[in-house]
Order: sequence, then C-alpha cells, then structure tokens
Amino acid sequence: MKPKTIALLILAGLFIVVLLQNTQVVSVQFLFWKISMSRIILLPVVMGMGFIIGFFMGKRKG
Repeated sequence: MKPKTIALLILAGLFIVVLLQNTQVVSVQFLFWKISMSRIILLPVVMGMGFIIGFFMGKRKG
C-alpha cells in the first residue's frame, strides 16, 4: 500500500471514532435560525462545508 493510502485510512478511522463518541444532541444558532441536531450529523456537515470552501478558495488562487 502507498503511504498516502495508509494515511487516509488512519484519518478516516480517527474521524469515525470521533463521530461515534459524539452522539449528543446540540443546538446551533445561526443568525435567526436555531437548529437542534446530533453531533454525529453536525460534524460531517461542517467538515464538508469546510472542504467545499477550501476547494473553491484554492481554485480561485490557482
């Protein structure tokens, strides 16, 4: 296996462990909206938004 593949598998495993340990319901307030959801849903949503923003910001510079 390539080192990059091994690193990605380790990171994915760590992310799954973090998700499974954070199942509590949290309230998120953004401007006028207040949303209650499980952290297991909130973490991937926020992570995905970060990847999308980072992708477009990197594409804009390049």
